[in-house]
Amino acid sequence: MFFERKGDDKISEVFPKPILSLPEADVPLEGVKAYLAQGNNFQIIFMEFEKDVSVPEHSHEDQWGIILEGKIDLDIDGKLKTYSKGDRYFIPKGVKHSAMIYAGYRDLTFFNQKDRYMPKS
Repeated sequence: MFFERKGDDKISEVFPKPILSLPEADVPLEGVKAYLAQGNNFQIIFMEFEKDVSVPEHSHEDQWGIILEGKIDLDIDGKLKTYSKGDRYFIPKGVKHSAMIYAGYRDLTFFNQKDRYMPKS
């Protein structure tokens, strides 16, 4: 799904060159590219999924996201809901959640945690 057009700053379908120039985040999921905007006490991750991925149940600090493309099935505290383009979700600190993320999914995710992901080395 990645492409480049001459005379245009777009390299991917969704994210422009300045986003793709951010450090790549080390997200331990197959088929994902993630770009990290690091704050003093938070992270913003721009993610692109090229494969279907199942994310096992886990918890961490607050997480907020907006779906830019594709769809995700999120189970937040035992409540399963499908989110798609334009939808937003919020997962409070410590709440258990899992997901099924489908190929073609793109999002912007805010983590209220400065070290959720590290840059790839």
